Amino acid sequence: MSEIVIDNITKIFGEGGAKPFTAIKDVDFHVKDREFISVVGPSGCGKTTLMRMVAGLETVSRGEIRVAGKPVKGPGPDRAVVFQQFALFPWKTVRENIVFGMRSKGASKAERDKAVHHYLTLMKMEGTEDKYPHQLSGGMQQRVAIARSYATDPGVLLMDEPFGALDAQTRTIMQEELVRVSKDNPRTVMFITHSVEEAVYLADRVVVMGRNPGHIREVIDVAQTRQAEKWSEEPIDDVMEKSSFTHLRGQVWRLLREQMGDDM
Repeated sequence: MSEIVIDNITKIFGEGGAKPFTAIKDVDFHVKDREFISVVGPSGCGKTTLMRMVAGLETVSRGEIRVAGKPVKGPGPDRAVVFQQFALFPWKTVRENIVFGMRSKGASKAERDKAVHHYLTLMKMEGTEDKYPHQLSGGMQQRVAIARSYATDPGVLLMDEPFGALDAQTRTIMQEELVRVSKDNPRTVMFITHSVEEAVYLADRVVVMGRNPGHIREVIDVAQTRQAEKWSEEPIDDVMEKSSFTHLRGQVWRLLREQMGDDM
């Protein structure tokens, strides 16, 4: 089980100093095992800070974060992070990048070879094992980064704008691929994005944050609609034309617009 429990957390930067800054205040929610959560909100609302605290890359000032029932005290193999920039080792091949984390866990060569074959097949990248990152497109590089995250077999995937650096067409393809991969190989996912459409298309629930300081405005359930209308079996363009998608997207947009109005 890889449930994420975010228990009434607050993050204060510069605490104890002359000008402390409260980035996040009293955030409280949980992500169920193998649930896909998207987090959206205006710039400066603390989306990335929240993800970094779940990853163990930032400390919590108040409250507690637990993953699989254990308090987060720092980074751990139970959580993998995919950043906006592809973060591949340019001097390593696709194979070597994918198995990097597995080596540190002591996986055998047979286990590593099996993982490379499995995840490259999952990502539809068979035959690229010996290529270097500079020989791949941006979308292919990000697929390798995602494959590397899966290969360590984490319970939780934390994704911070992973498609933000891609062109629009590649981003759409990657969104469809992530839906397919998540269906075939489910994990507990926290996905940070600025795109409302992306958030609604990918997630079981969309967490809408506000700012000054960062807080949760509302959590919108998408899973029931996604499952009933089988979004995962249709191209994203067809899904976005559905009235149900338009309605959910409108809900999120209204909350974001209200936040913009509050800040003016």
